[in-house]
Amino acid sequence: MHDAHTVRAPSMTRVAAASLAGTAIEFYDFFAYGTAAALVLGPLFFPTFSPVAGVLAAFATFGVGFVARPLGAALFGHLGDRRGRRPVLVVSLVLTGASTVAVGCVPTYESIGTAAPALLLVLRFAQGLGVGGEWGGAVLLATEHAPAERRALWSSFPQVGPAVGFLLANGAILALSATLSDAQFASWGWRVPFWAAGVLATAGLWLRSSLTESPRFLEIDDHARVPFVEVVRDHWRLVLLTAGALAVGYAIFYSVTTWSLAYGTERLGVSRTVMLTCVMAAVAVKGTLMPVMAMLGDRYGRRPLCLIGCGAAALWMFPMVALLSTGQPLPMFVGFLGALLSFATVYGVIAAYLPELYEPRIRCTGAAFGYNLGGVLGGALTPIAATALAAHSGRVPWGVGAYLTGMALLSLGCFALLPETRPVRVAAGRPVMD
Repeated sequence: MHDAHTVRAPSMTRVAAASLAGTAIEFYDFFAYGTAAALVLGPLFFPTFSPVAGVLAAFATFGVGFVARPLGAALFGHLGDRRGRRPVLVVSLVLTGASTVAVGCVPTYESIGTAAPALLLVLRFAQGLGVGGEWGGAVLLATEHAPAERRALWSSFPQVGPAVGFLLANGAILALSATLSDAQFASWGWRVPFWAAGVLATAGLWLRSSLTESPRFLEIDDHARVPFVEVVRDHWRLVLLTAGALAVGYAIFYSVTTWSLAYGTERLGVSRTVMLTCVMAAVAVKGTLMPVMAMLGDRYGRRPLCLIGCGAAALWMFPMVALLSTGQPLPMFVGFLGALLSFATVYGVIAAYLPELYEPRIRCTGAAFGYNLGGVLGGALTPIAATALAAHSGRVPWGVGAYLTGMALLSLGCFALLPETRPVRVAAGRPVMD
């Protein structure tokens, strides 16, 4: 007991930095695929489809990664709850990195026919397995090392990682798109960010090699024999509520970062460079504000921030699609920024909130499974649904706004049914909730 507490405080900066770096690298892999799906994968891997159908097919392979994520959460959650949080970080990073490099090596439909999209599906599924395990391990190392009164703040650093990963992936694609011709980009340029994943994964493994195991895990005496069975049997209602609560965040993020790229370039005729720049600028602001929202969560509670974020999202989705439809950089940036600010308000505290909802012996499985199940509902379906809705609308895709507003209201209702978990100090100086 004593050793866990003495190690925890001085290692927090290192734990937070390594967790952030790891999630940045793994989500770089995940986002590189999403951007490529929006911009080039349709005609390269589904050339016999119409333009809209090709984008839908590419987004379907994108969605497979989200379907795999709950399975990854269950598999790696078992490892995390039985053997420790630290091994999860190593295995998930290797799996995701190797899968991403392989995506960059897959021949196109023109070379190997239907085997090309089939290989994409398999590799995207493997990516999803790795990312599904990554979140639980990285977040729990941060939350379980952190002091209770600053748990949301320290756990927000792994949550900044996806923004960094997105900026790295899209920065690479933006640079290649700006310096290569369309033919060069379609021929080989889009593959370069996938190949770079191997270098990043190696760097991530080196960073994580010095991490110590979570002190809270070391204190557990009674490990769950099959954590996933226990989670589903005893906490199914909590899993469903957290999945529904988190759906809006996924829906917002992937409508901005994936669907809008395809819509802006295909329907509005905006250049790839302009669309990527607008989205990246909004994501950068969002990433810097995550720790600010987390500090508010430590002070005022997790649930109030989540309710405010969902309410703001419900009010902003129609203005966002209206601003997007202008095709002008500044209005599009404002629309994206407003949406991602509502996202940051919720997701800045989620890394502390979800683990606090589950007891430590099943925490890795429960928190990660609920988090990634929300990704199926909000992340896998949103680009497909939004593309289909926008195809049957005028210049302003009001149907997409209605869809996203509905997701925000669903999540608002789910958060309203969840309890507050912020640790409360008592006279003895110990937190009531842990």
